Amino acid sequence: MAIDAPVKPHYEEDTDVLTTLDDPYSLIVWNDEVNTFEWVIETLVEVCGHTAEQAEQCAYIIHFQGKYAVKQGSYDDLKPQCDAITDRGIGATLEVLT
Repeated sequence: MAIDAPVKPHYEEDTDVLTTLDDPYSLIVWNDEVNTFEWVIETLVEVCGHTAEQAEQCAYIIHFQGKYAVKQGSYDDLKPQCDAITDRGIGATLEVLT
């Protein structure tokens, strides 16, 4: 009777390779001396879909840092939001993530 040699388990290693960024843009909102906290918060809630708490935190960071990336996403998703924010008199730009 032959004895089979023990079988070594075979493991395959999955490796994820990042080839492109799904969300290569940031929506930057800029501080100014014109718009109120309330207006910026209301805009972020209505335009970006933030909760009131998220929008308030963003507004404070914008105020103290001068600007803040309030959202990341594709150009096609963020461009209409950027336009809607600037239409409300708040400075906003899109920047490519590096």
